Amino acid sequence: MAGGPLLKRYRDFNSHLKETFGERVQKIALDAGLSCPNRDGTLSREGCLFCDARGSGTGGRIHQALSIAQQIENARAFLSKRYKAKKFIAYFQSFTNTYGSIPHLKALYDEALAQKDMVGLSVGTRPDCVDEDVMALLAGYASTHLVWVEYGLQSAHDRTLKRINRGHDVGCFEQSVHMARNHSLNVCAHVILGLPGEDREMMRETARFLSTLPIQGVKIHSLYVVAGTPLAGLYQKGAYRCLEQMAYADLAVDFLERIPPDLIIQRLTGDPQPSELVAPDWATDKSRNLLIIQQRLEERDTWQGRLYNG
Repeated sequence: MAGGPLLKRYRDFNSHLKETFGERVQKIALDAGLSCPNRDGTLSREGCLFCDARGSGTGGRIHQALSIAQQIENARAFLSKRYKAKKFIAYFQSFTNTYGSIPHLKALYDEALAQKDMVGLSVGTRPDCVDEDVMALLAGYASTHLVWVEYGLQSAHDRTLKRINRGHDVGCFEQSVHMARNHSLNVCAHVILGLPGEDREMMRETARFLSTLPIQGVKIHSLYVVAGTPLAGLYQKGAYRCLEQMAYADLAVDFLERIPPDLIIQRLTGDPQPSELVAPDWATDKSRNLLIIQQRLEERDTWQGRLYNG
């Protein structure tokens, strides 16, 4: 659109971090070499429908031979040059990053936060892989660092969670949110739009469900197909169709309208590895996807929280 960049109609994470720290802050994605109960046989060995053997298509395991400190050092050099960032958040991303003993987890987190210019810790995990001891460990870092716990929910519908072999129910997620908040931790919920069997109203219901919980952030992306996943098999047989780009943009706008205006949007599009992506092709065009969502917000003259009933 002519006339310069569009004014964002949602509360984005980069702006929030700049408000908090006064400058650009970048996340550094880390691979702690941990596993998942949905992979190691505790719940199953199949994983979630969309997850590959390396951790949901995130590119995990590529750094497995490197220490946490080495991963941070390598990433810092790149991010400092590309974004001029001087402060960083250690993001334990691949697989389930509370799935281990407390001493082992503490050693991992301590190593990350001991590195230069680390101002935060973000831990991606499952809601069925936390307890009071884990919460207390994470809360112990909050006096000196920004701390987020990121829970994969994906959908607020138990039948969907069963269909995608998630291995926990919605009630488990809700319980884990309250556990984290009892320790004053920031909570980010992960949601996927376009899951098998879900229609537009079901996805709107997930937004409304999250709006009733004391969470501080959300990550949203479309369901994309990664090679080597059960979903890839369904896609190749014609049993699953991906969302079209414009359909996803409209669903993302629907979602934004129904959540609180102060909820921090940590992500509005995914980052699949191009070499692993089966479909849809548009999923790799992050900048274009964000622009289309912005344009749809403008065209619909709407914004985050417009339909929120708090």
